[in-house]
Amino acid sequence: MKPDTKLKILDLGCGKKKRKGAIGVDFSDKHEADVIHNLNVFPYPFGDEVFDEVYLDNVLEHLDDPIRVMEEVNRICKKKAIIKVIVPYFRSIWAFIDPTHKNFFTVNSFSYFDPRSPTCHRYEYTSARFYVEDIVFNETLPNRWLKRVMIFIANKYPNKYEFYLSHLFPLDDITYYLKKC
Repeated sequence: MKPDTKLKILDLGCGKKKRKGAIGVDFSDKHEADVIHNLNVFPYPFGDEVFDEVYLDNVLEHLDDPIRVMEEVNRICKKKAIIKVIVPYFRSIWAFIDPTHKNFFTVNSFSYFDPRSPTCHRYEYTSARFYVEDIVFNETLPNRWLKRVMIFIANKYPNKYEFYLSHLFPLDDITYYLKKC
């Protein structure tokens, strides 16, 4: 028998735009979900170390406990799995325009889980560990020339952008590329 070499992909909070080839999870049966599950209820209905890739696209900001969510993602992901988290950037009007948003994210929000970061060692409230491989601003959004310049600066120097420029030129969203340790 030939081993299954196909990647196992999970799209948490898939809504009406489930990623091709992924198992979609959402709380509503009106969406494209394969699995109906409230992501605020733990554990998630999957075994340990099942998935190679997990997507959380504009969902984490809506959930009650992002740390617990990331612990579940850690549990259900294989070692070296890729996790892509897209959220509104905390300085964006989009972060605050939606009254269902409960959490806000900065450049260093996921350093909390990265064992290479002093923040991770300072606040050891969870054993979930992910390397922050990359942070990208406005990755999939259409942008005009001035915003493209700011995105270039923000992506090249994210901490400097956040400290010195983000209050003057707030970008819209931030994508974190994580890898399970």
